[in-house]
Amino acid sequence: MRRLFVLGIFISSLGFNGTVSAEVMDDKWFTLLKIDQLENRWIDGQDVAAVEGQFRIGDDFNKITLRAEAEYLQIETKFETAEFQLRYQRLISDFFDAHIGVRYDVNPIPQRTYAVFGVNGLAPQWFEVDASAFISDKGDTSVRLEAEYDILFTQRLALEPSLEMNIALADDEPTGVGAGVSDMEIGLRLRYEILREVAPYIGMNWEKKFGNTARFAQSEGEGTDTLSFVAGLRLMF
Repeated sequence: MRRLFVLGIFISSLGFNGTVSAEVMDDKWFTLLKIDQLENRWIDGQDVAAVEGQFRIGDDFNKITLRAEAEYLQIETKFETAEFQLRYQRLISDFFDAHIGVRYDVNPIPQRTYAVFGVNGLAPQWFEVDASAFISDKGDTSVRLEAEYDILFTQRLALEPSLEMNIALADDEPTGVGAGVSDMEIGLRLRYEILREVAPYIGMNWEKKFGNTARFAQSEGEGTDTLSFVAGLRLMF
């Protein structure tokens, strides 16, 4: 009996209880480098190299995230778009973070800097969503809505539909953005996970400009409706 009592005290001293273990896990810091898209897009008359990804560091409650995305016109040898965001994210529910930060657009010219705030996480049915509002250094306000979903065929094969929509509250003609729904991008990518960290994919990507954004593009001799075939890699470290 005395031995059982001593053993119980020893186990308790090691902290083998749910509360202590949970606290240890919550306090653990982690890093993640995820390249969601590293791809080539075949478009009639103009191939595009595109990259989109993020680096994250933090714990379960607080994170710092650096997001980047860019499109490079291979024939014209120039970046069409290049955007960076630095965010602080804070857990506000089981599946959602609130975020605040700054966004800097290197391209298009003229360059713009934005304040960023919004929410991101997993919606019901496991949709990955991100909703952000931006206020530029010129005082213009816009909203971006993003959603992704994985349809699993096997443990390794998955189809990922994605949607991105940008809505501007005012014209910013120098950057080619018009008021209202300015543009929409819909993707469909079929990937095979050789490893969880390495997944090649193929698919399609459709981009459409609307309203004054389409009119600004046409005045520059650009298209307003683009369908491309894509092939690339998704990487995680």
